[in-house]
Amino acid sequence: MADDPMRLLIETMAKALVDKPESVEVSEVEGEQTTVIELRVAKEDLGKVIGKQGRTARALRTILSAASTKLRKRSVLEILE
Repeated sequence: MADDPMRLLIETMAKALVDKPESVEVSEVEGEQTTVIELRVAKEDLGKVIGKQGRTARALRTILSAASTKLRKRSVLEILE
């Protein structure tokens, strides 16, 4: 589970975006058809992960979607406070 490619992908991208990479937490919730990937960052880094008008968050979701399609899975990204 720890080396799941989708979780690793989101973790790597999030750590590159934030000021406090040690506070990045990524967890997975397996559903019947969809995997929910939950991303938690430090409160002061939340804006960096979401971006102006949600552009960065949308980009993260697009990359995740493309990668999961390649693996024939369905994944969604939840950014939690």
